[in-house]
Amino acid sequence: MIQMAEYLGEWGWVVVGFIVMMLEILLPGIFLIWFGIAAVATGFIFMLLPLTLEWQWQLAVFLVLAILFPVIGHRFLGSSSREVPLPLLNRRGEQMVGLRGTLVEPIVNGQGHLRLSGSLWRITGPELPVGTKVIVVAFEDNMLVVAAEIE
Repeated sequence: MIQMAEYLGEWGWVVVGFIVMMLEILLPGIFLIWFGIAAVATGFIFMLLPLTLEWQWQLAVFLVLAILFPVIGHRFLGSSSREVPLPLLNRRGEQMVGLRGTLVEPIVNGQGHLRLSGSLWRITGPELPVGTKVIVVAFEDNMLVVAAEIE
């Protein structure tokens, strides 16, 4: 293997780099691409350098680039602070906050039911009679918290 690396020289890095980048197509995940780019960059760096270095130096440069490129790529392409496109997806109770409805049954002892968006919801709030217009102000303990809507 060492003899093959010495025989291929800098072009070996370039060829291996392109092979690894093609593997990214078969095994997608945007991770192998960085190793492929590091290998290609290693090959080009040593092609441009006027002196010939041992394969150990080439391997060291590759390892540094293989660590550096994913870090830089993650910083510019894959930030963990991306905004979630639908933050309330699968959190239907929280989606109800701000909606308005009319009580079809009274709130007694702070408990009742309200029909919103085609579903019957357990609600909590102040004692209110049937027909009162309410607004959902929060979602707590699997119940909608409502308040009388001020007109």
